This record gives sequence, C-alpha cells and structure tokens, in this order.
Amino acid sequence: IGGEDTLGAASKLYEKGLPVVGVPKTIDNDLSGTDFTFGFDTAVSIATDAIDRIHTTAESHNRVMVVEVMGRNAGWIATFSGIAGGADVVLIPEKRIDLDEVCDLILRRHSRGKSFSIVVVAEGAKFAETPGTDPQLIVQETKTDEFGHVRLGGISQLLAGEIENRTRFATRWVVLGHIQRGGTPSAYDRVLATRFGMTAIDMILRERWGKMVAL
Repeated sequence: IGGEDTLGAASKLYEKGLPVVGVPKTIDNDLSGTDFTFGFDTAVSIATDAIDRIHTTAESHNRVMVVEVMGRNAGWIATFSGIAGGADVVLIPEKRIDLDEVCDLILRRHSRGKSFSIVVVAEGAKFAETPGTDPQLIVQETKTDEFGHVRLGGISQLLAGEIENRTRFATRWVVLGHIQRGGTPSAYDRVLATRFGMTAIDMILRERWGKMVAL
C-alpha cells in the first residue's frame, strides 16, 4: 500500500518471487494505471479549504497571496485545489513558470478593479529559463531520502518576491506543507480505500500476484 516508490519496491519483490498485490495510496495522484489514488481527494479538500480562508485575507488587505501545495513532480493537487478554490493563477510542474505571463495576468486583473489575486503553485514547479537549459527544482536542502528524492519547498517565497518586485503589489506567501497529509479522510477517500481493499483481497484469493488495484 503506497505510492510510486513503495509500489516500485513491491514490484521488485514480486520479481524476486514474493506474492505481492499493490494498492495505490498517495496524495500526489501520480501513479499510472489508475485515475485516482486514495489520499488525493482528502489533500485537495484540505488545500481548497485553506485557499478559501486565504481569500479573506487577500481581499481585506488587497494583497497577492501565493499558496504552495504538495505534489512533487505532479500538478494534480495544485490544479484541483486551484480550480475548486477559485485561484486566479495555477502553476504546475508540467508547465514552466513564465513570470512575465503571471505578472501580466495579475496586472490585468487589478486594472479591471480587482484588488487581490490568489496564486497556487505546486512545490515541484520550475521557473522558465533560457532556452536549451534545464530549469532547477527549488529545494529546502540537497540531502536525499531513501529513494533518492531531495526535499522540495520554497518556490512560493521566491515567486512572491518576484511578483511584488514586478507588479509593486503587496505579496505574501504561505506553504501548506504537511497539513495536507493528515487529518480525517474525506468520504470519497474512505469509499475508494474500501473498494480498493476489497478488490485487493479478491486478487489475493485468486493469486493474481504482481498486479495493482486500479480505478
């Protein structure tokens, strides 16, 4: 039961001859072979609620608010929570950040009488660089975990600084961090996890090893 790294390790165990069945659980929703993983809907709900609350401060203080959400190299959480929370800009790892485009959009909003903007950015998003170069991930530290991943985070602070410098609008940033990973699961995730669990047991009884439950 787990995400890309966990199920990757499970696949290797299966190749060694162990009877293994996979169950997809990750808030990032970045596993191929299934439309949804449980944990994702809960994370989106928490992020959406946070964006709703941030709207209040953004509007009352006439500020641009940059909200950083999780997802590593996938923009699912940013996209879903950004749309659900009514964000004005959503920035994801799958598309490089064009600062000129972002700031132009915010300026156009303000020119139409809007005194605030909400920007949602995924932790793994990258700034567009000179053509032909490889944009770098924004990381908290260069040390890696047991799967070789660096600890992402901090792009919201850099982005907020650039937006304020270019637009001259007061800009603040917030990192939702691990608050997205805990708490009470949504009803959708509870039902999905139950369906996955029942199917996994059925696969075990049928000895359908080396496969992952999927929706």
